[in-house]
Amino acid sequence: MSDSKASAKNVHGSEGRRAKNVHGSEEARRIHAECPALDLHTDSFLWTRLGGYDVNARHQPPLPASALFGHVDVPRALDGGLGGAFFGLVALPWLDRSSRRAIDTTITLIERTARESDGKLRIVRSAEELEAARVDGVVAAMMGIEGAHALEGDIDAIGAFAKRGARYLGLLHFTSNECGAPMMGWGQDQDKGLTTFGGDLVAKCEDVGVIVDLAHINERGLLDACALAKKPMIVSHTGLAGVHESWRNISDAQLRAVAETGGVAGVIFCPRYLGRDGIEAVVDHLLHVVDVAGEDAAALGSDWDGFIVPTRGLDEASKLPLLTDALLARKVPERVVRKILRENTLRVVRDVPPRAA
Repeated sequence: MSDSKASAKNVHGSEGRRAKNVHGSEEARRIHAECPALDLHTDSFLWTRLGGYDVNARHQPPLPASALFGHVDVPRALDGGLGGAFFGLVALPWLDRSSRRAIDTTITLIERTARESDGKLRIVRSAEELEAARVDGVVAAMMGIEGAHALEGDIDAIGAFAKRGARYLGLLHFTSNECGAPMMGWGQDQDKGLTTFGGDLVAKCEDVGVIVDLAHINERGLLDACALAKKPMIVSHTGLAGVHESWRNISDAQLRAVAETGGVAGVIFCPRYLGRDGIEAVVDHLLHVVDVAGEDAAALGSDWDGFIVPTRGLDEASKLPLLTDALLARKVPERVVRKILRENTLRVVRDVPPRAA
């Protein structure tokens, strides 16, 4: 049996995984079976840590308009052809006494959830492991730290987190830290660039095989980091200012700088930053990435479960094939659709291999 047929059987076959509510056309679901999507940023396990959210159980979003959380779980990921996601490792400085402990606790929860998933959720680190998960028809769990405040000023802490499976590090979140200043939040300062510590941390990440994530860092800091890059960098979840002006969205200059590292920008699913509601707004931002930086630079970065109200039509993971239908309806070639869904992110994972065993 070919890999693509095996994947299609596992995701849409009769082994207890058939979608209860099928979304998307037959063509879109075929593409997802053969090329299951990768999401650069979801925050589902923050809710596991804070409130016991069970990622292995099927949920309905608990609040009107699918607000805040309840967007992703393993059953709906399988329904929607979501082959894997970078689950955010989030420490909240205003809540957590120790940011490092919060990250370690979340990793432990992800490990436990994978063990209890009946083989449907698998922690992966490398491109090879991602492809093995695709062939086996399971959801791949990768991990990304959201904000270098999690290191608590210890540059060597990223090596310890890498050994536990962290695959990317966001330099900033909503508070300033030793690396620089955020786009928005406590300590924001648009004139402050990447610090010496931040530059050293970029080099350290590349040395231990951790992808650098430039979501939330201010414009000057992003450009400084890209100038230092020897490996691809990402913006895990963002909108594009060339489509909609927002403090949260990156400029075309920033987008090109990330693409020049060999990296990608993951388009967020939040109408607040897209500029309007609906799947077509997500498509507009994805196609802007393609137009400005090329077809190798566009990716998905939903920010599902990240305190957002998702855009209408993409309010939870099982509906992801509807986005593929929207791309196809805009005459995007299937070859490019596959890059957006999976292949661009897979390439970055391959180009920044994990080094910490």
